Amino acid sequence: MLDIGFHQGAGLHSFTPQSELRVIAVASQDNAATGLEALWQVCAILQRLGYPVVVLDGTAHETDDSPGLLHLLQQAPWNEGGHLNMGAMASSLAVIPAAKGLLNVARRAQRSDAPPLQLLVPYFRTYGLMVLHAPAATLAPLLTHTATIPLVVMGNDAAGVLNSYKSLKQIAVHTGLPCMVAGLLHGNTASERRKTRAALQTLQECSEQHLGGPVRTTTIATQNPQDLQRLALQLLENAGTMSESLTALPTSNLTGMPAQFVRSH
Repeated sequence: MLDIGFHQGAGLHSFTPQSELRVIAVASQDNAATGLEALWQVCAILQRLGYPVVVLDGTAHETDDSPGLLHLLQQAPWNEGGHLNMGAMASSLAVIPAAKGLLNVARRAQRSDAPPLQLLVPYFRTYGLMVLHAPAATLAPLLTHTATIPLVVMGNDAAGVLNSYKSLKQIAVHTGLPCMVAGLLHGNTASERRKTRAALQTLQECSEQHLGGPVRTTTIATQNPQDLQRLALQLLENAGTMSESLTALPTSNLTGMPAQFVRSH
């Protein structure tokens, strides 16, 4: 959809910054470095589009030397004096270690039967977009009350399809949400593109057969700025909100989703 007639200003025509905090979910793979550089570039694009971005990195553990989400949750929300001193880690893109904190949020929400991400709103309401980057097992319980469509980044190694399928299954079991899978092209040669598209097709077929749900796929050449901007716009399209009126989605399978959602971009 976004590929047709795409140009550099397309995002400005379709998306404008909003005051409500929205959430983007990106499932990391066993190799946390897979797609990480592309993610930072996408976040930078989102900031240039006018969205203040905070990344909660569930692949990085909080320590006393590298404070993160767990430390922040031990304080009062910002409007009651809470503040996280990132020290030398502070940068134009706010990236916060969050491996322990996200697990803490999921446990607290389970005890109180509350929307998990609602617990984070008071701490990050000054941002426009929250990017959750974490393993699917950590990510899935946090998305039970959102309409966010998570992104799964498929590695280009032999285990890429299997690892991506495992992530899709974990998210489907917890939330019933559809996902988008991005196959990253590092060399962008014709042979690499064919191989990646074949892998994505296999993943789609496995998901439809065994998970009963659709998967939207896309290929992204990491050295192509237009591809990265297209991915940024797709993530905006897939972002959910974090308002107090969040409504839980059914956790059943996705058989009833529209058929057109299955098609690759």
